[in-house]
Amino acid sequence: MNEGASLSRATSLSRASRPGSSLSRNQSLIKKAVAPPINDLKPSDILIERFVAWKAIVKQLIAYFEGIADIHNSNAKELTKLGAVIQVPFRAGNQFLGEGGLQDIYYDVRDKTRAIADQHANLGRTIDSSIVQHLEKLRTEIKAHLKNIQNDTGKLASNVARERELSTRLISELSSGISSFKNTPMAVTNKTDPFVINQAVVRQLTKQVHEENLLQKSIIIMQQNSAHFEEGIVRAIQSAWQTYDEWQARMAASIGSTHSELTTHMASLAPDREWLAFSGRTDHLLDPETPLRNPATIMYPSKDDPSVAPVHAGLLERKKRYTRAYKEHYFVLTPAGFLHEYASSDPVNSREPLFSLFLPMCTLGPPSGNNAKSHKFHIEGRKDGSGTTKSGSVRRTLSISRLSGSDHAWSFRARSREEMMEWWNDIRMLCARYLVASEQMERSGPVAAAVRAAGYLSEDEDGSEEGSSVEEDEEDGLEYVDADGEPPSYSMPHSALVTGANGYPLDKKNGHSRHASTATNAEGATVSRRPSKRQQEKAPEGREPHVVPAGDEAEEATMPGGESRFKENV
Repeated sequence: MNEGASLSRATSLSRASRPGSSLSRNQSLIKKAVAPPINDLKPSDILIERFVAWKAIVKQLIAYFEGIADIHNSNAKELTKLGAVIQVPFRAGNQFLGEGGLQDIYYDVRDKTRAIADQHANLGRTIDSSIVQHLEKLRTEIKAHLKNIQNDTGKLASNVARERELSTRLISELSSGISSFKNTPMAVTNKTDPFVINQAVVRQLTKQVHEENLLQKSIIIMQQNSAHFEEGIVRAIQSAWQTYDEWQARMAASIGSTHSELTTHMASLAPDREWLAFSGRTDHLLDPETPLRNPATIMYPSKDDPSVAPVHAGLLERKKRYTRAYKEHYFVLTPAGFLHEYASSDPVNSREPLFSLFLPMCTLGPPSGNNAKSHKFHIEGRKDGSGTTKSGSVRRTLSISRLSGSDHAWSFRARSREEMMEWWNDIRMLCARYLVASEQMERSGPVAAAVRAAGYLSEDEDGSEEGSSVEEDEEDGLEYVDADGEPPSYSMPHSALVTGANGYPLDKKNGHSRHASTATNAEGATVSRRPSKRQQEKAPEGREPHVVPAGDEAEEATMPGGESRFKENV
């Protein structure tokens, strides 16, 4: 019966040991409880990761302070170079005071700049030797702490993992021994006895727990040490920054004091100290009370020579040749016989004359009458003299006149009759010849009627719009009168004018124009003359100039006594 009971019990155990039974589930639960997750075997990895991060942070701070040290060292070098820019004593030593002046301030600027450079250099050396070295030492300690964590907790964690693996294997053997005992109790040996196996499991679990406790104690101790070590890291960083701040504040205070001293020294210099010393030791400065020079008081050779003083100067209007309009300018009559036209009376702005007329080679026409509307006179250039706007010698003026081969006349107008007569009288003294008007006669006869019928105006009707030549403004009864005395310093001979029976000067050229007309005087002589300039200008286009026969003109030009109304004094 006992054997049957055992068989039945073995059978029941055998059924219970089948897959999916309650025993197999218990074994899996035991395995999970004995063998925790793999991550629980490395609790030191969290500490290692943290202090690796601390090492990187300290490395960044080291690089920061190394950069600050480089900046201060560079500033020291540049300030040293900058101090060398100030060259004292000054090269121009005689220009400034040796002591008590600007030179002393420049000495102070150079010395203070070098002192500031030394301050920057000292701070750079302090950062390199104290702060950076301290942080490098801290970084080395962090590395050592990481190595301790890895050596202590890592070894214990490996022991725990090995003991757990052994415990798991013994518990599996216990389960197999119990199963074999229940199924085949006669096949159990002394080594497979569940009791013996259980004793081995108890001993292994005790050893495993002991290793786990050691690992736990080690981790707790390492955590505490890590907390204290991290506090040391923070204190070391704070100490490094405090050291930098103290040295930086000390340097800033020293530099500020240096700048204040330099500013005080600069402000103590009186602005006029250098100038007063300079003016006191030199004899070449001008006295402020020295009067300014007047160009009018300058004396030079031939300043008072009569030939340089103008005979007459003032404003006149000259008629333009083409626009036939009068324009006022400043004129100067010189003893040399020139009538110069300037843009203004200022000798600085008007250096060269705009127009020059050589009067000894010209004939002065009569002035306007007392009842004339405008106060004007004419100057007619002969073939041996003319006015020009070109500057140069008299020889060039004469050559230009000879090449031109034509006569010119210039009309001048004054503001009043008195002013006109002053100009006329002064010009008369310098011209080769001048004309004076005799008593005015009433023009009558066929010539005058023909002139009026042609539309020509008399002088009173013409006014100021005509008169580009002397013939426009000639009065009745003009007489040639020689100038009083000879022209000054000119020896060119003057030939007398020859007048014909008609009272007009005869042209001395041998040839006759195609417009010349011939007439017979009272004695039967043939007289030839050319049309006047006035007739040539007023002649219609394409038609011959109107020429009055010599007999009629002679009849018109003769006085009741048979004498000509023009007289010539030779």
